[in-house]
Amino acid sequence: MKLLSPAISTMARLRYGQIEQWSQDPVSAQRNVLQDLVTHAQYSEFGMKHGFNDLFTIRKFKEAVPIQEYDDIKPYIERLMEGEENLLWNTPVNWFAKSSGTTSDKSKFIPITKESLEDCHFLAAKDVLTLYYFSNPESDLLTGKSLVIGGSHQIHQVNEDIHYGDLSAVLLQNTPFWGGWIRTPELSIALLDEWETKIEKLAQSTIEENVTSIAGVPTWTLVLLRRILEITGKSCIKEVWPGLELYIHGGVSFTPYKEQFEKIIGAPIHYLEMYNASEGFFAAQDRLDEEGMILFLQHGIFYEFMPIEEYGKDKPKTIGLNKVELGKQYALVISTNGGLWRYLIGDTIQFTSLKPFRVKVSGRLKHFMNAFGEEVIVDNSDKAIAVACEKCNAIVNDYTAAPLYFSEGNNGAHEWLIEFEKKPADLSEFILELDTALKNANSDYEAKRQKDIALRMPVVHAVDKGVFTNWLKQKGKLGGQHKVPRLSNDRKYMDEIKQFL
Repeated sequence: MKLLSPAISTMARLRYGQIEQWSQDPVSAQRNVLQDLVTHAQYSEFGMKHGFNDLFTIRKFKEAVPIQEYDDIKPYIERLMEGEENLLWNTPVNWFAKSSGTTSDKSKFIPITKESLEDCHFLAAKDVLTLYYFSNPESDLLTGKSLVIGGSHQIHQVNEDIHYGDLSAVLLQNTPFWGGWIRTPELSIALLDEWETKIEKLAQSTIEENVTSIAGVPTWTLVLLRRILEITGKSCIKEVWPGLELYIHGGVSFTPYKEQFEKIIGAPIHYLEMYNASEGFFAAQDRLDEEGMILFLQHGIFYEFMPIEEYGKDKPKTIGLNKVELGKQYALVISTNGGLWRYLIGDTIQFTSLKPFRVKVSGRLKHFMNAFGEEVIVDNSDKAIAVACEKCNAIVNDYTAAPLYFSEGNNGAHEWLIEFEKKPADLSEFILELDTALKNANSDYEAKRQKDIALRMPVVHAVDKGVFTNWLKQKGKLGGQHKVPRLSNDRKYMDEIKQFL
């Protein structure tokens, strides 16, 4: 395998030239993607209903197709899962990625076509490798194996031809045969459904491997790494895997976790953020020392950006790449080679660069606090938690927050449940730093906090370790993509967790 790394590095340089082409002419690249999508689907039921054969401009496409959410396409999905074809796309759909959102009881089934597998998910994964090797041409990444922590659901069979599972399970089942050479653990462990058993088997089966990279959600990766240190008696992960050089993360902000990773790994490594979901693989970091991920523009996805103030309107407006602004909040709208059309996925993003187009995930459309006009988003709260931890020498494992409404004798507030890995010496000082950091991050919050008129100081409860994990377990949501909602604009989750306490 040692000879493989220079060869891959050379291939990455060649592929990088193609990446440069679409990143330097992004508007044309996106126009071509949309034309290709519409051409492929023009004789599908959806395409014929919306006159795809007559759509030759982006403006006409937007006029013909309304913004779609899951409930809008659910009837098509149900028919596809019963075996009907040519409904949303022109090739058969044999796979569905099951996505239940953060803690919702409802399941969504996102169609995965041959084209979305090969030209989106797998191509983007190769491009992540390309970007990494271009930045680190002397890397030994492929002299070892990648530890993949994913696939929280077994594959389920609907009928002879149609299957579903969570995205990572679907990707693992469809990965080319050579993927097994560079991945650990074996598929039977990777697809285990019960996470406590899975963590133990992951630890036991990978200790003797030469792991050079890890990919997974931060919370479960930390659980695994701690268990590995318990088994081996080592003081840090670099003593277990000396060749470890890269951790790939996504799904949640890495800001609250980075200090814990640096401590447990014990030596500097690279950290790379990806933005992929059941609906598509959207972006990845191309500069490891800078915030923001380069938007993948030639991977079977046409992007539109809805200014956040348009959300909820009857006919919300969207804009293209040529009109986006730095730092502004947009809801992401996509049309894909998986048969999604002007689909609102629920994520909010901000652009960190316009040449090339780089984005960061700032939150979810339904994960925010704005009960008092404060407009606090997850990006604000993650950064504020990180600042408070740094100031107070604390470490946070997880948190959730929700509004405390006005009551007799009290004005409003934000209530926080925080699970500390390392508690601050003085919780009141931590609260003060958290409040100050939120003011610095969000002028609307700062305005509402003036003289405590609309919002008083945050109300913070330190909860015992394992509370959030046990709550998710009770709901049958333990592991994989399931995460504690950082922010809520109502008290559903807050009251549920407090009752659980």
